[in-house]
Amino acid sequence: MATKKSTSNLIEIPAMNIETFSLRIVGDSPFICHAWSEKAKRMMLEKQTKKASAGREIRRPAVEFANCLYWLTNKPDFESMTDDEAQATLAEIIPVSKFGFPTTAFKSAAIDGGYQQGILEKKTTARGAFFVLGEFTEIEGVPTMREDVGIIGMGTPQVIFRAEFKTWATTLHIKHNANSMSKAQIVNLFNVGGFSNGIGDWRPAKDGNFGTFHIE
Repeated sequence: MATKKSTSNLIEIPAMNIETFSLRIVGDSPFICHAWSEKAKRMMLEKQTKKASAGREIRRPAVEFANCLYWLTNKPDFESMTDDEAQATLAEIIPVSKFGFPTTAFKSAAIDGGYQQGILEKKTTARGAFFVLGEFTEIEGVPTMREDVGIIGMGTPQVIFRAEFKTWATTLHIKHNANSMSKAQIVNLFNVGGFSNGIGDWRPAKDGNFGTFHIE
């Protein structure tokens, strides 16, 4: 005789409630941008594959500065220019060019900040609850060259040339499951992350005070 299957152990999974909204980010402190250049990535690969190095090259501050940026508009071939040509080209195009920064850095700031401050019990909970759309977000601001002394390799000091946005802002586009995390909760996470974690080099998470931000 056939028996009915019990439905008492079935788990009901509610439908997702997907919503999108925009988040206006405003910088509270200068933001230092330091993208990996193609040259730096090539050198790392050569070292890892044990290929012979071409030796230490002459430093080119203007080219290093240009390579620190995430270009959203066309990037000239600075490597083929002389130092004077590179400096002249930068002075001409920097004010009219567009630059970005990886959106994952902002999401990481929000999640890491929330976890460090005890707001999130687990990082994985938030990682699947919301996403920042797009690979890069446009940074509103004009970058300038920054010169610092850093330690590389086996404790060797070296002058580092990087890009700095003294004043900056951006707009993030967020997609989230409102059943898992509300818009208000996400906004609060970004405010916490902007204060305690930040983005870019020398941010609070890396013992600095650059790259902090708040939600406007």
